[in-house]
Amino acid sequence: MKPEILVLGTLWTPETRAQLCELFDCHFLAQLQEGERADLLASAGPRIRGVLTTGVIGIDGTTLVALPALEIVAVHGVGVDAVPRELVAARGVRVTNTPDVLTEDVADLAVGLLLACVRRLPMLDRYVRSGQWEARVPLAHARSLRGKVAGIVGFGRIGQAVAQRLTPFGLEIRYFQRSEGPEPQRRSSSLLALARESDMLIVCTPGGAATQRLIDAEVLDTLGPEGTLVNIARGSVVDEAALVAALASGRLGAAALDVFENEPQVPQALFEHDNVVLTPHVGSNTVESRRAMAGLAVANLVAHFRGEPLPTPVVF
Repeated sequence: MKPEILVLGTLWTPETRAQLCELFDCHFLAQLQEGERADLLASAGPRIRGVLTTGVIGIDGTTLVALPALEIVAVHGVGVDAVPRELVAARGVRVTNTPDVLTEDVADLAVGLLLACVRRLPMLDRYVRSGQWEARVPLAHARSLRGKVAGIVGFGRIGQAVAQRLTPFGLEIRYFQRSEGPEPQRRSSSLLALARESDMLIVCTPGGAATQRLIDAEVLDTLGPEGTLVNIARGSVVDEAALVAALASGRLGAAALDVFENEPQVPQALFEHDNVVLTPHVGSNTVESRRAMAGLAVANLVAHFRGEPLPTPVVF
């Protein structure tokens, strides 16, 4: 008899859905209406042993209560801040994620956002399309990367991959995280010191309570009116209201954001600035990364139900 699992979210490809249905007795919650979802959890909840979810959706406490037989939550993504750690730990529920397989694509996007922001590429595209170039409307100069300092907040897999990509541009790399990490000579003494020493901050740190609004008004003011902020981590890491205020007042030079506090809602004020680049949380949104992430998430479920070691367990 196949294990019953609950599948959350809508990003699953036909190939992944077919694989899941071959291996498990699946309940795809997103395809149901609100009332039907409650009925499903009431009827099938006691039999469901696994959950497949995304890093953004995670699983909430109400759903956990409805799944008394739950053994594993497999997260399609690196971040597990949307999984209530205390609740799953208290029940002995195992948690997995999909690290490494998305590192390169997320790092690529971070560099792309930085280039787009510093060289003002979206604004220049609009400048050409709107006829301003033909009309010879004056155009302000962009900034160069060479000779600048890139400060990386969080120097894990993704942060180090970003550093590797930026070094050939002639940037000096510095970083800050609570632990010493690799290349300790590059580590700033504090986050404020990193902001003070850097021309741009690239946020790569995990989300969750420990990093909630880590990038606050003081950090943004220290980065300054010629500084650039890039966030490819979690929207919760940046104080969004402080960011909007800093951009509006000119206390921060520019920002490039792939993540937001209340996705998919984005503050309207951010739309008004030519020095802001916005993308819809697409760091891992490539065919290759999504295929590898889905394969690893499914592999974790298969390993659990076969009693084998989990490929990528999360240790809280």
